[in-house]
Amino acid sequence: MQATARLKFLLMSPRKVRRVIDLIKGKPLGEALKILKFTNKAAAGPLMKTIQSAAANALSEEGTSRLKAEDLTIIRVQVDDGPRAKRVRFRAMGRVYRYKKRLAHLTVVVEGEPKEDVAASKKRGAATKAATSAGPVKEKAKKPHKTSAIKKIATKAAAGAKAAGKAAGKAAGRKKATKKKPTHPNGAQGEAEQSASTDKGEE
Repeated sequence: MQATARLKFLLMSPRKVRRVIDLIKGKPLGEALKILKFTNKAAAGPLMKTIQSAAANALSEEGTSRLKAEDLTIIRVQVDDGPRAKRVRFRAMGRVYRYKKRLAHLTVVVEGEPKEDVAASKKRGAATKAATSAGPVKEKAKKPHKTSAIKKIATKAAAGAKAAGKAAGKAAGRKKATKKKPTHPNGAQGEAEQSASTDKGEE
């Protein structure tokens, strides 16, 4: 886990700041702050404030329960050139000497490994113990979905209606087969007339 803090437009030349940076590179946070406290350089004050800001950013991100200031280490301190302000200095006999006020941008990066929260670890351990003591959890039987059950009932009803229709068709065919078809086109009356005519012819 890393945290960064930047100080821009520091009214100091980058060369002067780099002399102090070489004293604290790669050192733990507490040791670096002690060195800067007893360093008799103008850049020690702004550098100390920037390091403290980076440490505060790290603690606010992870929380003081998981990360302590003693666990942080300074992994990178970088100084970049800022803009240069042009100024003049008046001298004797109407002369003017020009000079530049140099500015610097300071970047500090700290790193530390957050530890697991004690309360969270205790809860996790209690949960694992309860799970092991309870034994394997039985899976609940899945209930059939309502739509699938309705579809099954509808398909069964449709199949029953189809079978009933087929049976009714067969019964109607059988009834038609049992009926005798009349030989004469006029039916029974035609047969009677035909029999009477044959009797007359015999006489």
